[in-house]
Amino acid sequence: QEQLTTKFEEDFDSEDDKSPEEKYIEDMSKAIPQGTDKTPEVLDSALKGLSARWRNWVIRGIFTWVMIGLFCLLIYAGPLALMTLLVQVKCFEEIINIGYAVYRIHGLPWFRSLSWYFLITSNYFFYGESLVDYFGVVINQTDVLRVLITYHRFISFCLYIVGFVWFVLSLVKKYYMKQFSLFAWTHVALLIVVTQSYLIIQNIFEGLIWFIVPVSMIVCNDVMAYVFGFFFGRTPLIQLSPKKTWEGFIGGGISTVIFGLMMSYVMCQYRYFVCPIEYSESLGRMTMDCEPSALFRPQEYTLPESLSGPLHLLGLKNSLTMYPFLLHSLSMSVFSSVIGPFGGFFASGFKRAFKIKDFGDVIPGHGGIMDRFDCQYLMATFVNVYISSFIHTASPQKLLQQVYNLKPEQQLQLFYTLKDTLENRGILNLHTL
Repeated sequence: QEQLTTKFEEDFDSEDDKSPEEKYIEDMSKAIPQGTDKTPEVLDSALKGLSARWRNWVIRGIFTWVMIGLFCLLIYAGPLALMTLLVQVKCFEEIINIGYAVYRIHGLPWFRSLSWYFLITSNYFFYGESLVDYFGVVINQTDVLRVLITYHRFISFCLYIVGFVWFVLSLVKKYYMKQFSLFAWTHVALLIVVTQSYLIIQNIFEGLIWFIVPVSMIVCNDVMAYVFGFFFGRTPLIQLSPKKTWEGFIGGGISTVIFGLMMSYVMCQYRYFVCPIEYSESLGRMTMDCEPSALFRPQEYTLPESLSGPLHLLGLKNSLTMYPFLLHSLSMSVFSSVIGPFGGFFASGFKRAFKIKDFGDVIPGHGGIMDRFDCQYLMATFVNVYISSFIHTASPQKLLQQVYNLKPEQQLQLFYTLKDTLENRGILNLHTL
């Protein structure tokens, strides 16, 4: 038994030993585009006099500001521009290409097409759910679209079943294991990318502030952790990402909390950012005009009695006036600082498993799109769960969308039931009608 245990331990050794599998992974990694060191020729020649460390610093800095500028343009263009599929498709492509390289089955019939078919199918389902929730009024005015709404989930299921049958028919005898592995790989990619994208869209419709602030927090944490780590980093943080340091982690966290509170304070003052995005039947378009909720109106908070003495000596009041949203912003900034980086650590572990430096080569100094969105997806899920748990209340607009989907006789039944209930509670007076 001891001999068997020893043999097992030798077979299941660390990644330091060069096994055939290790050699295979190394060869595979060379086939995947990696772009941290890929820069435009003009910029490359301009920075050739700098050391590798400072060259990387300058390149990352330049393209960080380029990405921030593009993000600001998208915000200026409006909420529908933020729903673009481009980022999602590129993230999916980067993950699925690694799967193709790992399992080496490019020549198998239909498999690449199947991956993209499942992406289209899942997007049809999730985007359709959003359209039903937020555009039900206008869609119900068209007969064809009304049918698509009524049977949306059934149609989505049928589309998925077509892909499932297609996969089974495409199985090739000697490639069963690889095909099922890539089938699972595709579904994990869909879970990571498409599902999280759907949650981001839901956050946007709750108000742009629920999208912009969390995204900006992750960007701030990433940038400031890099800055603090670059200049002051001495203590390694985690083995998965050797360049990460405790100094960067702490410095980035404190910076993110301060930045998040400041940005939230400014954005709470503008209806464009705080109002839910809804379709107005009277205006015939999307609108972000509303009376801000209590979250975005200054409220007075009484401080603990233990602080009353020191505050009185300083001539200060025992109360504080602030936007309630700032308290929620504090929760999000703590999450983005403490838990958010683990999305990056997860991605680092994934990349180290396949001995690749980046997911792609789209952004010089940064790598692929997925390299920039690894923490964003984790943050989007937290914000969506946070809203549904602590913030979200039933929206009259959403309820109306569901009412408009009912048949006319059902709408009348609902009207009379609601009318009787309001009369019995004394809220509705018939003489005022």
